[in-house]
Amino acid sequence: MDAPELVLANARVQTMDPLRPLARSVGLVGGRIAVVSDRAVPAGPRWRGVPQFDCGGRTLLPGFIDPHCHLLAYARSLTTLDVGPSRVRSIAQLQAAVADAAQALPEGAWVKGRGYDEFQLAEGRHPTRLELDAVSPHHPVRLEHRSGHAHLLNSAALARAAALLEQGDPVDGLIDRDPASGEPTGLLFGMHRQLAGIVPAWDADEADRALDCAEHALLSFGVTCVHDTSPGNGLKRLEMFRRRRASVRVAMALGWDAFEEIGEGWQSLCRSDGAVPVLGVKLTIHEVTGRLNPSLPELRERVLRIHSAGAQVLMHAVEPAAIEAACAAVEFAQRRLPRADHRHRIEHASVCPPALAGRVAAAGITVVAQPTFIEASGERYLATVAPCDIGHLVPLATFLRCGVHVAASSDAPVASPDPLIGLRAAVTRLSRQGAPVAPHQAIAPVDALGLFTRQAARAMRAEDERGTLRAGASADLVLLSSNPLDGLQRDLRVDLTLVGGEMVYTRN
Repeated sequence: MDAPELVLANARVQTMDPLRPLARSVGLVGGRIAVVSDRAVPAGPRWRGVPQFDCGGRTLLPGFIDPHCHLLAYARSLTTLDVGPSRVRSIAQLQAAVADAAQALPEGAWVKGRGYDEFQLAEGRHPTRLELDAVSPHHPVRLEHRSGHAHLLNSAALARAAALLEQGDPVDGLIDRDPASGEPTGLLFGMHRQLAGIVPAWDADEADRALDCAEHALLSFGVTCVHDTSPGNGLKRLEMFRRRRASVRVAMALGWDAFEEIGEGWQSLCRSDGAVPVLGVKLTIHEVTGRLNPSLPELRERVLRIHSAGAQVLMHAVEPAAIEAACAAVEFAQRRLPRADHRHRIEHASVCPPALAGRVAAAGITVVAQPTFIEASGERYLATVAPCDIGHLVPLATFLRCGVHVAASSDAPVASPDPLIGLRAAVTRLSRQGAPVAPHQAIAPVDALGLFTRQAARAMRAEDERGTLRAGASADLVLLSSNPLDGLQRDLRVDLTLVGGEMVYTRN
């Protein structure tokens, strides 16, 4: 056996293992947990003289896991023009930010920004292409909405997308038009995939630099593992992530187009490299145009094909009609080809009443929810969600009561990937401004921790490797400044992050 490497001593260890929830020290060997001890330092001669890190009574947890994020988009958000609510609170401020960015670029180069939120702007509306034209007439501008599901283009950018616009609204998108003139306003919904062929992509060096920034940020938040669930993921992006061998552990879901391209090679692809495992296929159930896309018959056939390949299906479904369709598709697949413990998932399930949550549970579907949205977008929800739905918004308590396997994620860059924000929101149900949002859906701190550790690992079929601190598991750990079970104060911080036993982040 390898020689011991490190002892994390004198800690308040929250193992997240129901069979042994508390301990005081952890011994690491070869990148794995060798022992979890009730003593301040593990007993026995083999631990004498081993290097120790004194945790000083602070709380040691399994590394946080984010089972639904968009890693490349998050990286882009850290290195592109920030027009989010923390920087821009009016259209005039947005115009000034675009103008400054344009002045720093050669004429004709793209101005690319991200994060604007019309609800947070003083005007309470989306900007228009004409307002972008006023400050950037000679640079094409593309601003991505905070949700990632809408984009704003100026006239120069629309001109480059002329062929796309001439095709009219795609089946899963919408071109917003002026009701009087019929001219595009510059606002495009659900057209990210189409725009990808028009807006210049990063080169490999730009992508690497941005991903370095993203990894550092994630490790500073104690996030040691992520599941990239972007529907545009394909073989090229998979190869890029596998080439990197990053500090943060990455698993991927591929998009439907990639799944069709791979065909019968799916199983060999999934077995080909453990560094970035491929866990499933992402399907997006849209309601942008007022009807489900894909239709229920098409969704059932897609889910059945993925199910038959032995893969997970990850279905983006936000409101009841989409959630019901997702349930129906899984039920159909299980009738045709029963599979024990299929682990199919619904991503979001943001509005889910108890009866529907019971159906999700009965179908054996895992929900990956985003409690972070309660804090980040609480005021928007209170102003825009129908009163009959607000009580079923991000219904964590309902999910747990109905027996749904539920995990928590950030959906970064839609929201911050800091799990402490999501933990706080799950327990307090308070918006950033302190307004309660469906407070009866609050859950206990220990349950909230489980959503970001043990249950998040289960959602990724990784519970044998991570999510709990026990002998044999990967040595992915996070040390917090205080115990979140004693209170989730805003000054709670990550002091240390380890991945595979290596200290990859230390707070100065």
